[in-house]
Amino acid sequence: MSSSDSKHNSKHSSDVRVEDIEKIDAPALDAHYDPAFVRKTIRLIDWRMLPLLGLLYSVALIDRVNLGAARTAGMEKDLKLNIGERYSIASMIYFIPYTLLQIPGNIALRILGARTFLTICVVGWGIAQLGMTFVTTWGYLSLCRVFLGVFEAGFFPSLVFIITTWYKRYEVQKRLALFYLSSIVITSFSSILAFALTLLRGKAGLNGWQWIFLLEGVVTIALGVLTWFFIPDFPDKSTFLNEEQRRMVLDRVEADRGDSIPDKMTWEKLWKHLSDPLLWAFALMFLASTVPAYAIGFFVTIILKGMGYTETLALILTAPPGIFAAMSCFFFAWLSDKTRSRALWMVVQNLICIAGLAIAAYAKSNPLRYFGLFLVNAGATGCVPAVLAYSANNITSHTKRSVQTAAIIASGGIGGIMATTVFRQKDFPRYVNGMWATIGLQLLMIILLGMTTMIFKRRNRLRREGKLGPLEGQPDFYYTI
Repeated sequence: MSSSDSKHNSKHSSDVRVEDIEKIDAPALDAHYDPAFVRKTIRLIDWRMLPLLGLLYSVALIDRVNLGAARTAGMEKDLKLNIGERYSIASMIYFIPYTLLQIPGNIALRILGARTFLTICVVGWGIAQLGMTFVTTWGYLSLCRVFLGVFEAGFFPSLVFIITTWYKRYEVQKRLALFYLSSIVITSFSSILAFALTLLRGKAGLNGWQWIFLLEGVVTIALGVLTWFFIPDFPDKSTFLNEEQRRMVLDRVEADRGDSIPDKMTWEKLWKHLSDPLLWAFALMFLASTVPAYAIGFFVTIILKGMGYTETLALILTAPPGIFAAMSCFFFAWLSDKTRSRALWMVVQNLICIAGLAIAAYAKSNPLRYFGLFLVNAGATGCVPAVLAYSANNITSHTKRSVQTAAIIASGGIGGIMATTVFRQKDFPRYVNGMWATIGLQLLMIILLGMTTMIFKRRNRLRREGKLGPLEGQPDFYYTI
């Protein structure tokens, strides 16, 4: 080859940028399928999976964070939760089993199957929720919250794990956002529902807060029964698709990231996955996202009441910020999938959250502080599915997906503990210390996103130059930035 040819080829090669490689689809192993057939099947999967999983997670969120509404509806007086840090302890203690049982839960999911495992989870926490109706002291309330954490522990990571096994990488965040925002919309109205239930105060000798726990517990148990009949399983075990549809789904996933067939979990794989520093970077990002999300869930009605609003208005005014957050969440998810960029849009949402926290903490007028809650809710809510998608896009194999998803969501449990402890009773009504702790976590997340972006770009470049072996064990795999 002549020197000029070498220079020409070298120049041509240098014109191919890593950024371009990251936006090229994986080889179309499923190209022989009729596009109309693919669209129809994916739409069937969407409708079968997302509404039901979104509804179940909505109920989980409502049951998890309804203490704020119950406290406003009379529980504080009946159980003397205003003494010391009783409310924070009752809120926080849920997250201890919730955090510790995440990884065992995802391992049990593959052993028991989605239908059996998720049914046990839903019915179990429904019974714990029902039991909270009849507690007479804050100690018994805390005990019921422990059982609630035990049964909810494996639920959310299992849902995320299941969803990410059905779709290609750049289809995931919209689905996670749809699943998550449907739950946000429903939970946004949960305080209004709680207000309606408080109107039953005095019926059957129960106070308003007891009616909240009673009816929500009964509904949860009923949904647990429905879970047994309708919950979708993993693609290789699905029964609602025919053989051709199932093969097409597996082909698409195989073409995209090469892990359509589950691999067997071993102790060696478990320790290998847990020793990946990137797993813990994703976990810290998720923690940073969940602290403001849980703070809003547990304290928004209390903050609104501290602004001088009545019990009724405090419960009703929790809905609009949640609706706004749902719209923002889906917009950024759509933008992220369209641009195939994750980190940039999470940084934007971190900045939105920081602005909201500052406004809520320091603004003089209550309407402006209320506007700050809109921004906090929007920024935090959008980052929750974004971190999960960012993580899921940059790994392969079912075992790593199950371990990493569980570890990340376990860190969300630690975020819940932090949210319930840094927002202290003595800082009521502005919770300035809690606001600043949450701002610090948003800044930490921005730093982590900068670090992972540099790492992924460098690995993609080295792989393209042939200086690094196959990324994540897949020859055509490149990290999503």
